[in-house]
Amino acid sequence: MKKCVKRGGKEICVSENGIDNKNGKKNIYLLGGSSFFNDVGSEMITPILPFYINALGGGGVAIGLVSGLREGLSSLLKLLGGWASDLNGKRLPFVFLGYFISAIFKILLFFANTWQAVVAFVSLERFGKARDAPRDAIIAVSTNNRGRGFGINQAMDKAGGIVGMIIVILILWKLNLEFKTIIIIAGFVSAISLIPLFFVKEPKIKIKGDKSLFSGIKHLDSRLKYFIFVSCIFTIANFGLQMFLLLMAKDITGSMLTAMALFTLFYFTCAIFTIPFGSWSDRIGRKRVLGIGYGLFIFVGLGFVFLVDGITSLILLFIAYGLVYAMTQSNQLALVSDLSGEHKGTALGFYQFMIGIVNIPAGLLAGYLWDISPKTMFIYITIIGIFALIFLNSVKESKIRNRS
Repeated sequence: MKKCVKRGGKEICVSENGIDNKNGKKNIYLLGGSSFFNDVGSEMITPILPFYINALGGGGVAIGLVSGLREGLSSLLKLLGGWASDLNGKRLPFVFLGYFISAIFKILLFFANTWQAVVAFVSLERFGKARDAPRDAIIAVSTNNRGRGFGINQAMDKAGGIVGMIIVILILWKLNLEFKTIIIIAGFVSAISLIPLFFVKEPKIKIKGDKSLFSGIKHLDSRLKYFIFVSCIFTIANFGLQMFLLLMAKDITGSMLTAMALFTLFYFTCAIFTIPFGSWSDRIGRKRVLGIGYGLFIFVGLGFVFLVDGITSLILLFIAYGLVYAMTQSNQLALVSDLSGEHKGTALGFYQFMIGIVNIPAGLLAGYLWDISPKTMFIYITIIGIFALIFLNSVKESKIRNRS
């Protein structure tokens, strides 16, 4: 519930963790601004990446490897970043360092001349994801309505993706620039993400008791550990699937620009609906919204097996996949935060660590199945999605409090 305190003779309403509402909202939008600019740069690169890898001689396994490693190799850093921010009592320096690393390795990607080098630089760029758990912990303590708070961050992140995609489409269409030129521009755009961080305010925290990493993980709520397990099952199906959807769209339409336009539609759908679905989970519970999202993912998988036959079906499936992301990504983070107690950095880091580790074998296996046939891969991820939905049924969430 809302808590109000006297400060300087004025009554100020604060979150459960002591940040007043004004600064809490500012934090969410400032962190969202950093996500926006970083994702403008990231999504200038992501849609051309599978085509760039193909041009350098890489096939489905190479793309699956990139999809997995983009998250997998950064996983340990996410965990350590979250735990270290709990230990240090300050999260913002880790957020700043993460965005800095991300911008630097985007720029260095310009120098890659083989698909193996692309894999290496893309993976190293993702080490900047060490920022995620500390950033998400700041969001979690900045508002009582976490579904909406994480939804705002995800929406601004996806809005950056839309802008990045539109820029790439216009550059390729009007200017016909080389992939390398797009990559270097993207790197400098991402560097702008550092500016909003200078204005974020966070409370200094003190974690009581044993502060060791393994002890922090060991004492996480059993409900949280089970939900992380369920999220990992879902991740096996919903790994870095976007790259394969781009290739599928190009194969069906025969146009790389059309494939990118469809990918922009996916981002646009996600950006529009993330905040409403986050607010909805604040009111009716995370599990219900996640269940609908998992179910819709199964429909998308089946759609790419049995329904896709032209541009109309592709448009519907890309919109549906955007809704899946809008329902699942921010609400999974919100549920982890709900169940994490005061060790939010460690809990969020452990969640992201496990998701990232799972991404590596999931991406490789999916890439192997893609090389057999795209339909084989989509049948496989649909079956895994069904198992994830079944396991989600046993998740126990916290009672919804103060979702006004």
